[in-house]
Amino acid sequence: LSRNFFTKRTKELKPAVQSAPGWKLFGKVPPRENLPKDSKIIQQEYEARTGRMYKPPPPSARRKNMEFEPLSTTALILEDRPANLPAKSVEEALRHRQEYDEMVAEAKKREIKEAHKRKKIMRARFKQEENIASAMVIWVNEILPNWEGMRATRRVRELWWQGLPPSVRGKVWSLAVGNELNITPELYEIFLSRAKERWKSFSETSSENDIEDAGASVADREASLELIKLDISRTFPSLYIFQKGGPYHDLLHSVLGAYTCYRPDVGYVQGMSFIAAVLILNLEEADAFIAFANLLNKPCQLAFFRVDHSMMLKYFAAFEVFFEENLPKLFLHFKSYSLTPDIYLIDWIFTLYSKSLPLDLACRVWDVFCRDGEEFLFRTGLGILRLYEDILLQMDFIHIAQFLTKLPEDITSEKLFSCIAAIQMQNSNKKWAQVFASLMKDNKEGDKNHSPALKS
Repeated sequence: LSRNFFTKRTKELKPAVQSAPGWKLFGKVPPRENLPKDSKIIQQEYEARTGRMYKPPPPSARRKNMEFEPLSTTALILEDRPANLPAKSVEEALRHRQEYDEMVAEAKKREIKEAHKRKKIMRARFKQEENIASAMVIWVNEILPNWEGMRATRRVRELWWQGLPPSVRGKVWSLAVGNELNITPELYEIFLSRAKERWKSFSETSSENDIEDAGASVADREASLELIKLDISRTFPSLYIFQKGGPYHDLLHSVLGAYTCYRPDVGYVQGMSFIAAVLILNLEEADAFIAFANLLNKPCQLAFFRVDHSMMLKYFAAFEVFFEENLPKLFLHFKSYSLTPDIYLIDWIFTLYSKSLPLDLACRVWDVFCRDGEEFLFRTGLGILRLYEDILLQMDFIHIAQFLTKLPEDITSEKLFSCIAAIQMQNSNKKWAQVFASLMKDNKEGDKNHSPALKS
């Protein structure tokens, strides 16, 4: 019984398998009574029912003489509907044509605008390259061979302000910074050898904690050699050339290590790696060390890197004199929040803006800094404040500090130097050097009202 339970049912279903289009559980889907209609028949039935006749334009008439077609699905609105669907009405077809034309016009406008923008950028770039090429010829053939006689002339100073050609930048920096310390390449090799000996002895005898403690000791600043490794990897990290394995990693390590042995009274201070890195990118190894040592021996850099509080306070006081003179509204705004210059200036001065500004812009700041000296560092600071004055006036203490600590990345050379040029470094007929000299003569008690952050 169980074996033949479905036998009869199965035999009945066999003939139906061939004609039925599908199956369901214990049964079949009934075959469709009507066969699928041809698309042309559907179209004819629709036209007969509605009384409308729609003749699509011939393919040759569509999109004729179109200079521009957006490569997107927007063009589909001009396509005819599939034949098995109702055709577009004349009104709908006209509306779609109008919408498509508007899309094409808008896309064409954007394309033309972008093309003009690209052409403008290319023209500016070509002009800049031509100016650099012509300036390079003047620097190489006229100025550098007659350096002492021409460096202070008006023509050279104006050319200098426009930025040095990269090919002569290192040479001009070396000449402008000078070599008052009389350092020779041989002397650099001596201190580099000493640094390598100390690295070797540290790796054999000292733990990292011992090294950090020794680095903090004033008695032995040479022990800060090992601390350099921590900062090298943080130097221009986006370039990847100073990190471990990069082409300039060992070179930067050597210059900084040799300096800590040359000036154990200063040792290594955070920020030095950025200055040394910029010099290495523009000079040969020994020349970079010579320029680095002489640059850090300037009064302003020596005061900051030796953390001479008294001198730093005088620099900040001089800066505030010209801050109030040039940007009185912003000066009062900062005063209302007790926002002192040390909060933002220390980082700018320590790295000579190489950490705060894009590298190409920082190099142009260095160009004029080598021409004008420490005054230009503070003038640049005022130029930055002028550039963002309207924004800073709307901010409170926290947001101002955050903004000035990390400046916008889209800052351009033209805008910044335009603002720097508008800064007048003159107060009551006194220039920067005169104002700073008068502050040096003042009683130290008069300086205690400035920069409370440093007094702690």
